[in-house]
Amino acid sequence: MIDISPDLTVTAPAKVNLHLAVKDRRNDGFHTLESLFIAVNFGDTLNFRLTKDKNTVKICMEGLKLTVKKKDNIIFKAINLFREKTGFDTGLIVNAEKRVPAGGGLGGGSSDAAATLLALNKIAGFPLTKESLLETGAVLGSDVPFFLHQSPAAWVTGRGECIKPLKAPQMYLALVNPGFPSDTARAFHLLDKYREQRAEYKEQKTGQEIFDCLCSSASWFDGNLFSKFFNDFLDVFDESEKKTYDKIISDLYELGAVYANLSGAGSTCFGVFKEREAVQKAADVLRECWGVVVDCRVQSTKIKEP
Repeated sequence: MIDISPDLTVTAPAKVNLHLAVKDRRNDGFHTLESLFIAVNFGDTLNFRLTKDKNTVKICMEGLKLTVKKKDNIIFKAINLFREKTGFDTGLIVNAEKRVPAGGGLGGGSSDAAATLLALNKIAGFPLTKESLLETGAVLGSDVPFFLHQSPAAWVTGRGECIKPLKAPQMYLALVNPGFPSDTARAFHLLDKYREQRAEYKEQKTGQEIFDCLCSSASWFDGNLFSKFFNDFLDVFDESEKKTYDKIISDLYELGAVYANLSGAGSTCFGVFKEREAVQKAADVLRECWGVVVDCRVQSTKIKEP
């Protein structure tokens, strides 16, 4: 997924959770997850320029309007963590062209962090092994290890650190962002509260069944596979927010999606299509109603074994 040109330009793809089951809270405060991640050919672009001023970092954010302070910028955090791990002290100017909406459930920040670690590791002569990169990435965010694996699709468990690469079929997606972000910590809080209020709640035990089907199916479009997918966050939001998601998902189905749902903890919804023309037509219609609509496909990158 990482693509470094001679001028040190790096691509950071977005991800979509086709399936997301949230298990009980762990002793460390995190929840155990079971999720099907796919990377898409839509994302941010990062350009790295080396300078002679040691240990300096300048980050220029372009594209989407963001008000993130430098110390809170995940690219800045990734650079500092890489310096701590390796002693790399070359000055850097980073230009980030942001396209992935913040708080959109598409992993934009995590992908930026992973792309930064991969780029710096290459620039510095590969001082970190893959295992060290994965450990470093997990400190920055639960989604970062997936992007470090550079797999177009993977079954992701644990808090996000357990990655099983999968071969994904060609598929096209329409991504629809409603124009507002979703805070992940808030979404988990709402999920816990939602479950506490429902004494009859029981975990769905479909994870192994879904994974087995993913591994054995010649195509994910065969049989009834998509009917097994769900997102545990979809029902926990307040009425207004949930009504918006339900409307987008309904529109996607009406426009021909074989499957539609919420990605991550929101706020972007997606629809899966078998044909490029179908997703393009759907996206054209959806752009009349929603501010951010992207038609894309699964990232076509060779799977690298962990």
